[in-house]
Amino acid sequence: MTGSRVTPAPAAAVAPRDRQVRAVRLGPRSVAALVLVSAVGVAGFGWPFLAPPDASLNAHAQDAPWLFAGVLVLLVAVVAATISESGLGPKAVAMLGVLAAAGAALRPIGAGTAGLEPMFFLMVLSGRVLGPGFGFVLGSITMFASALLTGGVGPWMPFQMLAMGWFTMGAGLLPGPDRLRGRAELLMLAAYGFLAAFAYGTVMNLAGWTFMNTLASNIAFDPDASIPANLARFAAYCLATSLGWDGGRAAMTVVLTLALGTPVLKALRRATRRAAFEAPVTFEKADEVSRPR
Repeated sequence: MTGSRVTPAPAAAVAPRDRQVRAVRLGPRSVAALVLVSAVGVAGFGWPFLAPPDASLNAHAQDAPWLFAGVLVLLVAVVAATISESGLGPKAVAMLGVLAAAGAALRPIGAGTAGLEPMFFLMVLSGRVLGPGFGFVLGSITMFASALLTGGVGPWMPFQMLAMGWFTMGAGLLPGPDRLRGRAELLMLAAYGFLAAFAYGTVMNLAGWTFMNTLASNIAFDPDASIPANLARFAAYCLATSLGWDGGRAAMTVVLTLALGTPVLKALRRATRRAAFEAPVTFEKADEVSRPR
């Protein structure tokens, strides 16, 4: 009696409708530009801990944030231009405009109310669906537009643009963009939004902390103090000024992600499929129609 051989079934392929649609394909130049602006951003945010107490930069503690703000504006513009050159087509620009306008309109709803900012959950879901390249541009432009809308223009704005770009880009780098769906995906996005909301608040504290006058507070940045002493001052500053605000932002992001994440993700994925970002645009000559005699 001859035994039958069982052939294992092939692994299930990802359905086209479940694949993550990249509205922007990051090329080598775009990745290099992102790495460059991120490195300068890290220096701009963290220079109080990167520069030794006797460094000349500490002698201009009140001027350094303005210098980094000017540099970041130029670099964020360079990154946006580089990414657009690598494939930000008209359909992606239209999607970018709609989502940036929606995010900018959501921000004033909770501004000044215990950090309840609903725009963060939209940035998380948009970055997840549209990928990291689109996410970075979307986060930066949304924060720029919302700053103009709310009158929040100042030396902190470039830092907000970069931090929100990182925030939204990070959602596009989360694992399982093609296969992870349902409640597991929502829980992952909610956890990311919770942690990233605190991270956003912490890095933005670094941008504003150095503007405080040392004589006015014992938790302000002291250019003459050691790095461990300034770390202790910064931790006290975060606990005293922003812990409640960051907690409200994180809680709002989690609640909105779990409550509205499923329909919003479906709507975004449906819109990206219909937009067909990755399909080339072609123009065909219409056939001539003979007129009746």
